[in-house]
Amino acid sequence: MKLTIYRKLFLSYLAMALLTVLASAYAIYSLRQLNDLAYRIINEDVAIVDVSKKLLDTLIAWESAEKRYLILRDSSIEEIFRSRSREFAEGLSGLGKSHFPGVGPILDRVSLLHKLYEELFSQEATLVRENRLEEARTISEKMGRMAIDEIALLIRGLQKRAEQDIDARMNAIKEQGLSASRMTVLLSLVSLAVAMLIVMLVTYNISRPLRRLEKATALIAEGKFDYDFRLNRRDEIGSLSSAFVTMAQRLKLLEERNLDASPLTGLPGNRAIEQEIEKRLRTKKEFSLCHVDLDNFKPFVDKYGYAWGSEVIKEVARMLDESLKAKEDRNDFLGHIGGDDFVIISAPLQAERICRELVSGFEGRIQNFYTQQDREHGFFIGLDRKGVQQKFPLISVTIAIVTDDGTRFRNPLDMAEAAAQLKEYAKTLPGSNYVTEKDVQRT
Repeated sequence: MKLTIYRKLFLSYLAMALLTVLASAYAIYSLRQLNDLAYRIINEDVAIVDVSKKLLDTLIAWESAEKRYLILRDSSIEEIFRSRSREFAEGLSGLGKSHFPGVGPILDRVSLLHKLYEELFSQEATLVRENRLEEARTISEKMGRMAIDEIALLIRGLQKRAEQDIDARMNAIKEQGLSASRMTVLLSLVSLAVAMLIVMLVTYNISRPLRRLEKATALIAEGKFDYDFRLNRRDEIGSLSSAFVTMAQRLKLLEERNLDASPLTGLPGNRAIEQEIEKRLRTKKEFSLCHVDLDNFKPFVDKYGYAWGSEVIKEVARMLDESLKAKEDRNDFLGHIGGDDFVIISAPLQAERICRELVSGFEGRIQNFYTQQDREHGFFIGLDRKGVQQKFPLISVTIAIVTDDGTRFRNPLDMAEAAAQLKEYAKTLPGSNYVTEKDVQRT
């Protein structure tokens, strides 16, 4: 058969069409694989991490209710314990619906320990009602502690596996994206010898979004989640880009929570606080930095336990959050430095109003965390740093307020240091109080 120009062109176009079909088929197949990986990360691994964190939070609250019951022996706390237990059971049920590999045996063991801990609490409640407190405390400190620790260990192990799966699948997405991109480019180059214009269209239609997704995969794997790779397409590539956007947002949120936010209060941590102060200093607009600290907190924790101390920290966080929300000012900022230290950033006048309300209402809110005897006495007996028993006042709050418009302090560290020094002076004053730099100058 004579190869006419028509036939050559026809065969060339046919070869190009076959190569284009092959390139498109390979790209779509690879994109489906990437989409499946992204879907599994979002709907399986990230979901497991979220549920695990919620279970750990519930576990802390659950254990805290048990400890409070042994101290206060209040039947309402027993109901709180049962409520936390039901919340924990619901969380386990949510995990059971996932398709995460190997989750079944872990859930079986956690469920068994969950029932065991409930039974132990029932025994403790019976002993408390019989006024056999030492036996109840022994069960709590030994068997109850072991059950809680093992539950926490199992859940953390499941969370760690899910996080490792996220990393592994992210690497798989990166490798497959690179492989798909290279193969598509190779097939497009072969087609270029036949029909440059059509190959350019194919390359523009397929290779460009793939390269963007490839770049996005590499950036996400490096922890850079702000790259904009949205594609206005109604095909698998558009679906994948949407999945990537969702995945990047969720991963960014998880990373920020893990690296910065306080695991106890959920408030922004040191990094976010420094960034907020630095931003305010750059704007050259006057603002106040309030350093909030609790007095006599360590002796309180030594006597009442870390779990009850955590409840005090969360209560203070709620009080601060309520004060800020009541002002309805979106420019207000609340952060948790760590331990019993918090930071409020607001306009000067509003900062003083918030601090004044916190100081005036603090004593009434904090009374609930003491035994009736300590509340009546107005102090509690604890050990000082030398191990000697002595009287400690009830927890009070001290706030140091430092104000600047970007002209005094060079950086957030300088301003934070000034607030810390002012706080040390404020802590020499009795009871709950707040102090501004003007107050010190008057003295």
